[in-house]
Amino acid sequence: MKGIILAGGTGTRLHPITQAVCKQLLPVYDKPMVYYPLSVLMLAGIQDILIISTPTDLPLFHRLLGDGSALGLRLSYAEQAHPNGLAEAFVIGADFIADDSVALVLGDNIFYGPGFSSRLRECAASLDGCVLFGYAVKDPQRYGVAEVDAAGTLLSIEEKPALPRSNKAITGLYFYDNEVVKIARSLTPSARGELEITDVNMHYVRQGRAVLIDLGRGFAWLDTGTHESLLEASQYVQVLEHRQGIRIACLEEIALRMGFISTDACYALGLAMANSSYGQYIMDIARPASRS
Repeated sequence: MKGIILAGGTGTRLHPITQAVCKQLLPVYDKPMVYYPLSVLMLAGIQDILIISTPTDLPLFHRLLGDGSALGLRLSYAEQAHPNGLAEAFVIGADFIADDSVALVLGDNIFYGPGFSSRLRECAASLDGCVLFGYAVKDPQRYGVAEVDAAGTLLSIEEKPALPRSNKAITGLYFYDNEVVKIARSLTPSARGELEITDVNMHYVRQGRAVLIDLGRGFAWLDTGTHESLLEASQYVQVLEHRQGIRIACLEEIALRMGFISTDACYALGLAMANSSYGQYIMDIARPASRS
């Protein structure tokens, strides 16, 4: 499975702070926002990843992440010159996806919860059609809302319904088989001139090949698209990290735990940032017995 992070857009809801830097490079407590969706793909076992952003911002992502080899990844980059819809990611990334399945994650979404990595890898291994991830919200009128049967098969998806059929919002994480490229290329732009991800999802729903995974209670899904939600996400990460002594979305630690890099390579990454508490944390979790 390949992975795509869609980190484009103009971030107008976060003006003026996004007038100089894109939203996905803003800090969420102690690390850049893009670390969080990147960590999700890594936890799914995905190492080939395409980052899509604007021509202006792509050099900044490359400066931050490089080719990904230090983390055992293979990172590629592609331009989305204008925000033409989420589904355009599959058109832009068609050559990158090639004959593989693909996971798409939005660059401003944060996921955190127990057993997430194993659940993602199970979904990737058994994928047949598309897998979407649902999250219970108190205000489903603001989201794309899923209706499912007892087996978890999606029956319908409604965008911002006045009378929601459930409280399950569709999150910004999507798994698709290779047919998604063909589907995206066949779409007609919506009234707002975009290739809509809901149209892609409804194609699979009509085929009976769409499944919704309920992330459940005790799981966190955070969107960082407004000043308030960005601050709340930072506070959430801060509280958990301080209480538990762990780092959420620490790419170096995930690369080590997933077997993408060696202990010595992980330690070296921490050593390069040794003046920061983040670097010290990486050194601590990677420190071989001979260095302890």
